Amino acid sequence: MLSSPFITALVFLINTVFGIYILLIMLRFLLQWFQVGFRNDPMLRLLLRLTNPPLQLLYNFIPGWRDIDFSAIVLMLALKMLELSLIAWLYGQSPSIIGLFLLSMANLLSLMLYIFIFAIIIQVILSWITSPDNYNPLSNILFSLNEPILRPVRRKIPPLQGLDLSPLVVIIILQLADILLVGVLRQLAQSRFLVG
Repeated sequence: MLSSPFITALVFLINTVFGIYILLIMLRFLLQWFQVGFRNDPMLRLLLRLTNPPLQLLYNFIPGWRDIDFSAIVLMLALKMLELSLIAWLYGQSPSIIGLFLLSMANLLSLMLYIFIFAIIIQVILSWITSPDNYNPLSNILFSLNEPILRPVRRKIPPLQGLDLSPLVVIIILQLADILLVGVLRQLAQSRFLVG
């Protein structure tokens, strides 16, 4: 029988390896969805190279639709379900497929929301410390990612005396979505997680 520190170390490694790769695939998915150009930026070309091998295989079987990369969604779901299965197995549990699917969906949705939250925070900080004259590729990527969700709020709440409140409002909305939507999905998943 494995000792508890050994199981904890294995769980940490599994979470780290799967988490980093799923994050890369999620970033690629979101950047493609918002039509950010990959060819001009070395960071984005590296992201493409790291995520291409499994996705190229899936593109043969799973077509995309408009700007939605269904292959990336399937790959993220499969990897998250495998990660959760391995962890459950290490703890001697046998999860149900429905529970695994729902919990994977909840975790991926939460990851997507937090990517937007951190991207908005980083964009705000960069806007404080860099001048508008300086070209910063990260600022351009963040702008392309964040602007589609900031723009509708900015239309409803214009800047007050030069202070743009739309990032704060969007972060609050994203946090509420994580608490309510992801919370309900997680509760549903936990009620169906274990077999028997």
